[in-house]
Amino acid sequence: MDTTRRPTVVVLHGPDRPPQMTAVERRATVRYATPSTLADALTGADVLFVWDLRTTALTRAWSAANVLRWVHAAGAGVNHVLFPALRDSDVVVTNARGIFDEPMAEYVLGLALAFAKDLPTTLRLQQRRKWQHRETERLAGSSALIVGTGPIGRAIGRKLTAVGVSVSGVGNVARAADPDLGDVVPMAELRAALPHHDYVVLAAPLTPATTALIDAAALRALRPTARLINIGRAGLVVQPDLIDALDGGRLAGAAINVFADDPLSPTSPLWGMPNVLISPHMSGDVKGWREELVRLFQENLDRYTSGRRLTNVVDKRQGSA
Repeated sequence: MDTTRRPTVVVLHGPDRPPQMTAVERRATVRYATPSTLADALTGADVLFVWDLRTTALTRAWSAANVLRWVHAAGAGVNHVLFPALRDSDVVVTNARGIFDEPMAEYVLGLALAFAKDLPTTLRLQQRRKWQHRETERLAGSSALIVGTGPIGRAIGRKLTAVGVSVSGVGNVARAADPDLGDVVPMAELRAALPHHDYVVLAAPLTPATTALIDAAALRALRPTARLINIGRAGLVVQPDLIDALDGGRLAGAAINVFADDPLSPTSPLWGMPNVLISPHMSGDVKGWREELVRLFQENLDRYTSGRRLTNVVDKRQGSA
């Protein structure tokens, strides 16, 4: 890489641009682009900073990326960024690994506590001004299966273990006595592991191997007292099958943070189910997260301009860092 040349960075954004970009603008020539202007902006650009992860504009504009060397995604997941031509190219892809790990783990802990302590019912009764004593469950002593052994899954495992939950994992590689996830079984053995846990937490990336991972057969394997928590990707779960299981009483509850149709339609039956917690894709979004994303890109840009190895490099074949 020619470190004497000022790099050109294209920032692909939607309605809102990333905040506090002054430091980046001092280090590089920055072109701000929306999906409709991306192709023109990419010509002659070295770096693409994908701030808008909902768009597939890069696929359409790829032919204009004549000198592109690095794509950075401002999120943990990169499935919206990766496509065959980019996978097969020499362009390096990085992500925002590390920014969302602890906030998402806290969110999962909060959801598990909400289920165990029946907080949704408490809030509904409070709104009705109704005094109704109930007994709740212990979270300590329960068991959780964490599907996904990346940094987010590991952070979730540590948080749940800290409050006395017995944790196991499901990942690409089996291993015993993992420090964060206990015994880890391979994805091929997920179905056999499901009946043995009170909570199943989905924190895996969306890949061909994980698409529709939780379908009707997997839901039948769960205990009827189990709760499913999905803070990973919507495509991990077959939503109609989940609705059927909840409606039929074959699953005690579900907390869903990601939906194929985002935002979730007001007509979805999920809204009215008392055993469902719905959140609008916010499990990792804490105050200051946007600024943290920009700082991470800025630090990697410093590495790029000085010829050092980038951090958070994604394995483009696996879709993970």
